[in-house]
Formats: sequence, structure tokens, C-alpha cells
Amino acid sequence: MAALPDALRLLGDPTRFKILGFLAAPDQGCCPSDQGVCACDIEAFLGLSQPTVSHHMKLLVDAGLVRAARRGRWVYYELEPNALREVAAALEELAAAAEAVPADAMASASPR
Repeated sequence: MAALPDALRLLGDPTRFKILGFLAAPDQGCCPSDQGVCACDIEAFLGLSQPTVSHHMKLLVDAGLVRAARRGRWVYYELEPNALREVAAALEELAAAAEAVPADAMASASPR
């Protein structure tokens, strides 16, 4: 997986976040395959051109958040659960650290 700041930057893009949501729960009407989601289904879901979808998918694959497999002329995509868990764990660590700071220490540390 890419470094955490890079992964968060990628996840912060609304289109890429939509893609991840679609990969997590694809519409069974268009994506009956248990071998991933076809790039054509992502294009139809987003209403975007093939080059635009390919650009977003390349970024997600290069970051290690999604895996791709070519089958014939189509590319199928799946989420990389462990990479997403790493991002979630890093955010959870930050939340836990924030909870560990006493409230009065935060009030005294804020600029006036």
C-alpha cells in the first residue's frame, strides 16, 4: 500500500471514494461475477468515459488499495481489504491518541 498520506489523498477524491464503495457493494444486476467488477460496469455506474475511469483505477491500483486482473479484453477490479484495514488502523490509532489526551490539556494548549 502507498504511504498513508498518499492513500488518504486518493481516498479524499469523491470519484475514487464512490468507486471504492461500488467495489465494496456492486450492483448485482450489472455485476454478477464473483471475480471482481468489470471496468465497463464502473464506467456505467459513474457515467464517466473509459479514459477517466482508467486514470482513477490506475491510481487506486498503484496505491495498493485495489487489485486488477485482465480477462480477455476486460479488466476486473477488487478491493484490497488489508490495505484498507491499514488505513483504518492508522486512523483508529489517531483517534485513540486523541481520546487519551485529557480535555483540560487540550484547552490549555489551544491558541488564545
